[in-house]
Amino acid sequence: AVVSTQSTGGVTQPIEWRITQLNALHQLVEENKQALFDAVKEDLGRCAYETNIGELMNIKTQIKCILSNLRHWMAPRSVSTPLLHGKGLSTSHIIPQPLGVVLIITPWNYPISLPLDGIAYVIASGNCAVVKPSEISERCSALLNELIPKYLDNNCVKVVLGGVPETTELLKQRWDHILYTGNGVVGKVILRAAAEFLTPTTLELGGKSPVVVDRNVSMGVALKRIAWGKFLNCGQTCIAPDYVLVHKDVKDEFINGLKDTITSFYKDPKTSEDYGRIVSERHAKRLATLLDADRDKIIYGGDVDLKDKYISPTLLYFEGDAINNSQLMHEEIFGPILPIISVDSLEDSVTFINQRPKPLALYLFSKDDAMTQLFISRTSSGGLCVNDTLCHFSVPDLPFGGVGDSGFGGYHGQTGFDRFSHLRAILNKTTIIDPSLRYPPYDYGNVKILGYLAP
Repeated sequence: AVVSTQSTGGVTQPIEWRITQLNALHQLVEENKQALFDAVKEDLGRCAYETNIGELMNIKTQIKCILSNLRHWMAPRSVSTPLLHGKGLSTSHIIPQPLGVVLIITPWNYPISLPLDGIAYVIASGNCAVVKPSEISERCSALLNELIPKYLDNNCVKVVLGGVPETTELLKQRWDHILYTGNGVVGKVILRAAAEFLTPTTLELGGKSPVVVDRNVSMGVALKRIAWGKFLNCGQTCIAPDYVLVHKDVKDEFINGLKDTITSFYKDPKTSEDYGRIVSERHAKRLATLLDADRDKIIYGGDVDLKDKYISPTLLYFEGDAINNSQLMHEEIFGPILPIISVDSLEDSVTFINQRPKPLALYLFSKDDAMTQLFISRTSSGGLCVNDTLCHFSVPDLPFGGVGDSGFGGYHGQTGFDRFSHLRAILNKTTIIDPSLRYPPYDYGNVKILGYLAP
């Protein structure tokens, strides 16, 4: 009840409150690094290094970006006023105002950064937040439930723990905005619930993010960046490379090089401190089933230990149209399994990608500027990253979000601030002049004059 009244009571609107909360959020991360590392390790088997670069550094970068720009983002934005409305005497402004109370529902794969990232932009925009972290990453969710009330305004930021019943109950309430990160199946549930109250939503979904490798490429760099982006967090990243389309002329070089790169990264992945685990045995079984269906296509890895929730880094190679019959191409893999498909030309890659739902990310490795422009102009995806993977997410001023089946409504940077703000239109009209042209009785001879004054 308290959280639903704070924003309308004005508590969250002053910049001083917002800055205080953002600094406290930064402090939460800085003062609890080891506890956060340990919680992620327990839930995901992920090493502290990956949690640091994949989660904590990102949160701090986003907070720094917000603090550096918040006063500018909050300021009224002047727009031109037409002569018809007294240009020079009247003023037109856009004023960002808080929406109210935002529900944030986050998944288990990045169980620290996704809740805190959402909170940062919601409170930067002057809103209250109710956060529902995933019940699957149980230790991380419990830790956030313990830490957030210690650092943030407990009247304005709340954590709700639980599973499907609790989420269902939350969705029966009226919210001013819902931010959901997860899969498309649940995204549809969120959207149906939001429609009941006409609640605006931001859906950060996933999809099958392709990697395209040109023959004109810095192969050594490409191999490391693709392997890192795929196997970070054991492949459990919504923008992880989902499959590779490689030019036939460099197919063998790419495959052999990728095998060597993975081996150089992890030696024996099962005993490597740098290689994580699948979040649950149920998810590991799903991945094992996908592998079993295409065992004859495996060219590297393929090892499974369900009790240890271990799936080794695995490469599969598909000739021709064989990939179309694989279940691997009909759902987001979300694990350390990477199908590789050779193509005759990169134009064929464009066709292949455009025949499928729009992905959350697209990765192109090429030295050819014309090829880059081809992919910019003829494909559609949430984001496009050239000659790297994942890294566009960590550029704080780039909006992050999907398109089509991969979601809608980006955030980060000013886009994130605006996402959780109402951009209110304000016209302050002069009374010094008041032409009679618009008033009855109408003189149709004035239409030309009005047309001149209106632009």
